[in-house]
Amino acid sequence: MQPPKTVSEEILKKVKSGEISQSKVDQYHKLLERIKREILPHEVITSNQFCQWFEKGRIDKEDVCHFLVQFSVFSNLFIEAQLKKTINAPSLEAMHTSKQILMNELGVVFKPTKKQSDPNSSSDLEEDIVQEEGTVDGGAFYFRAAHFEWMLRMISHVGLTFNDVGKRRHGTESTLFFCDELCRLYGSEDTQVGLGASFAVENWAAAGFWKELIKGLHAFKERECPKLPLAFFNWHDKVEDQHAAHTWDELEEEFFSIELNEDKFFHGAKEMLDGVNSFWKGLNQDRKNREGVRRFQG
Repeated sequence: MQPPKTVSEEILKKVKSGEISQSKVDQYHKLLERIKREILPHEVITSNQFCQWFEKGRIDKEDVCHFLVQFSVFSNLFIEAQLKKTINAPSLEAMHTSKQILMNELGVVFKPTKKQSDPNSSSDLEEDIVQEEGTVDGGAFYFRAAHFEWMLRMISHVGLTFNDVGKRRHGTESTLFFCDELCRLYGSEDTQVGLGASFAVENWAAAGFWKELIKGLHAFKERECPKLPLAFFNWHDKVEDQHAAHTWDELEEEFFSIELNEDKFFHGAKEMLDGVNSFWKGLNQDRKNREGVRRFQG
């Protein structure tokens, strides 16, 4: 997703009124150009080889199981990073935003904008039961609505159990490096580093990897596992489509409300993307190793 070509109408009005200087706007445009040069071309955003391979759907149960175990570790340990981000929030408003994500991860559904079913009333969590946006303030908590439990219902269809997934002991070295970098950077006490890491995570998440994973999982589902529920991946894909539109708005809001330290911002962003990339490169190397073993055995 490319940066906007101009600032928002709100900022333009403040420039016209003298509340914001034109030089500040010029600095912002320079920031956007630097982002285009130094962040958006990152390999994990432009060329995720594992997801490109996975999307083709030529995956078997062993491939799917290994992927789901590693993704479950990331999904479960992400809660640690989000809690740190909440604790280290630079303002009450930022803390509220972080809490929204944290509590939704744990099972507080966004307050619905339309009448919905009770998530505990179904044997499976339907994809339209929980909202993709809203607020957890006044929302209801359901064990079954916790994102990790969505994954548990999914992995049960490929022979995995609660004790097979989600813990540090189940993660590969590259998966754990990614999770630890999320805690260190995304959850950083340094607001500037955390802002850069958060911006990087949003741009990675908006780059389309969810759609690539869903396409591959759909192929596997149709071929080998017709009852495999994909609610976890479909929901996140819908959420990221919405988040993508807000990523640049949020950066603009932060830039004009704080004195941004660009070096720290870019440090946080680049190191976070390297951490994300380690996860996918690890998965890609794992699948190549499995292919090598299969060729040797076959």
